[in-house]
Amino acid sequence: MSATIVDPGTAPPRPVAAHARRDGVRARRRRVLVWIATHALAVALALMFLAPVVFIGLTALMTDQQALTSDLWPRSWNWDNFATVFEKSMLLRWTANTLMYAVLGTVFTVVSSVPVAYALAKFRFPGRRLAFLLVITAMMLPPQVIAVPIYLVWARLGLTDSLWPLILPMLLGDAFSIFLLRQFLVTIPRDYTDAARVDGCSDFTTLVRVVLPMARPAIAAVALFQFFYCWNDYYGPLLYAGVEQDHLTLSLGLATFKAFHSVQWNLTMAATLLVTAPVIIVFFFAQRVFIEGVTLTGVKG
Repeated sequence: MSATIVDPGTAPPRPVAAHARRDGVRARRRRVLVWIATHALAVALALMFLAPVVFIGLTALMTDQQALTSDLWPRSWNWDNFATVFEKSMLLRWTANTLMYAVLGTVFTVVSSVPVAYALAKFRFPGRRLAFLLVITAMMLPPQVIAVPIYLVWARLGLTDSLWPLILPMLLGDAFSIFLLRQFLVTIPRDYTDAARVDGCSDFTTLVRVVLPMARPAIAAVALFQFFYCWNDYYGPLLYAGVEQDHLTLSLGLATFKAFHSVQWNLTMAATLLVTAPVIIVFFFAQRVFIEGVTLTGVKG
């Protein structure tokens, strides 16, 4: 019986190659099943959260009549519903108002909250614990409690029917932002700030050149929190924006649009999708920085 001599540089015989392919397929299938078993709960939660978004998107592409039925899949894809939303609403104006509110509010909050958080984290002065306790108390205070007296103040200043009563107070800091930033700044070793002072840096220079570069994740998290809050805020614009369409934000304008088109669910869903899409896109690109900042801000009390 003659033996088969196989050159090492040639391919293996067909039975060996087929067996190797079957082993590879089984290994990949096993890895997929293990991944599904490990992340089953996460996959279920992801599907649960994605289901409303998918429903909104499918309804936004239906006709008026089909949107009132129990159908879940569009019979025809009506992409012109999004153009109709722009024609029947002041969506661009509402977007401009919301961007002004969100951008200015975020910048003012970060600029005013960082020095306060730095002082609470690194300075030793009488009443420091009391000041931090007041910050925590301000976080727990419902905004409805002080809504009436604050509204009267802005009314006497003649700034109602605008968004400035919501933007200008952010120059005085935000309790939640101060708390998060303080929690992160406490974790920065004092050796860095002491070394900067030995080199002749003032407190302001130390904050700008030493502390701020190290606190970028926390600042990014606070900025995103504030931006999302301003973008989705409904209660504040409801109090101060008035009834003029030119002064509305996206959240308030969307509620107005829904009231005028209550039976046209396809247009309402299309407007909802247009309003929520920018926030989803921003979070998608900034989620790594956001998660890192939120994780680091709760390390030490």
